[in-house]
Amino acid sequence: MSNEEADEAETEAQAAEDVDETESESTEEVEETETEAEAEEAETEADAEDAGETEEEETGLQRGDFVTIAYTARTVEDGTLVDTTDPEVAEEEGVGEDQEFAPRTVVLGEGHVFGAVEDDIVGKEVGDEGTVTVGAAEAFGEFDQDEVRTVSVDRIPEDDRYPGAHVDIDGEHGHVETVIGGRARVDFNHPLAGEDVEYEYEILDEVEDREAKAQALMDTFLDIDLELWFETDVEEEEQIVEPDEDEEAADEGDEDEDEAPEPEYETVEVEKETLYIEATPQLTMNQQWMMGKQQIAQQLVDQLGIDRVIVQETLGEGMGMGGLGGMMGGMGGMGGGDIEDALEDEDIDADELVEELEGAGE
Repeated sequence: MSNEEADEAETEAQAAEDVDETESESTEEVEETETEAEAEEAETEADAEDAGETEEEETGLQRGDFVTIAYTARTVEDGTLVDTTDPEVAEEEGVGEDQEFAPRTVVLGEGHVFGAVEDDIVGKEVGDEGTVTVGAAEAFGEFDQDEVRTVSVDRIPEDDRYPGAHVDIDGEHGHVETVIGGRARVDFNHPLAGEDVEYEYEILDEVEDREAKAQALMDTFLDIDLELWFETDVEEEEQIVEPDEDEEAADEGDEDEDEAPEPEYETVEVEKETLYIEATPQLTMNQQWMMGKQQIAQQLVDQLGIDRVIVQETLGEGMGMGGLGGMMGGMGGMGGGDIEDALEDEDIDADELVEELEGAGE
């Protein structure tokens, strides 16, 4: 074979090899493209499944909803009544003679009932029922032997120095187990510590009315009925004027200025969604309210979606002659001349005042 023929054969072989490599690369690219397409399709299907699951999870009652439930809770081991909303059950058990038993409105997700019960309610509908076992750890805690301690009987009131007595020592509540000589064994665990609790419940209603929601929250926080209402108030506020783009660019380009320009303010009208609560003596003297009013108000704002809470006190209504009599009684220690001098100092005509009082009494 001549050199020319050999070169030609080598060229043809190289070309054939290049074609094979090109076809191989094309095949690999096609396979890779198909693999990517399959992966994208699988990912799309997974996303669709996730979306379907999410949509399915969001049906029924959800966290943040206000629901009215009836329930009875008992210990799993011996059926001891823990709590109930049923007056007949309470009567049968002989508990809570001074309490009112009725269905309770709770906010799902806010810890108004045990978490396991909330989780079971989420996704259900009004009219559904359920039974949930709440483990001891979540219910009233596991029993801790270290919480059973020996103390001097001098720290226990004389009337409570017997087994079973409930006592408070250094801010801790416990019950006396034994009393021997000058020492006593006191269990500071919760009486139901270590007990699993079974909840049977029925969903009676979903609360939509805002005032009913507000009253339900106040019942939960303070267990008192109050007069409350919502209003949308319009008030004036000072707000910073945002500079437009041209002014902003001019300020940035002004290198001679040593200090940033003073912000400009304008007066605007804003709406304040407000919950008003009547400040009754029952509220103002409530210990829980006095100690936690700020936290309670913040929860009302967050859970009702409002701007603020105003506690309103009404004074002066219904005073009548009784109020004036009290005022005049306060002057009774002064002599007649002193009263006249005081009225003159206040630029009040005594004769006119007497006529008005006599006319009011007729």
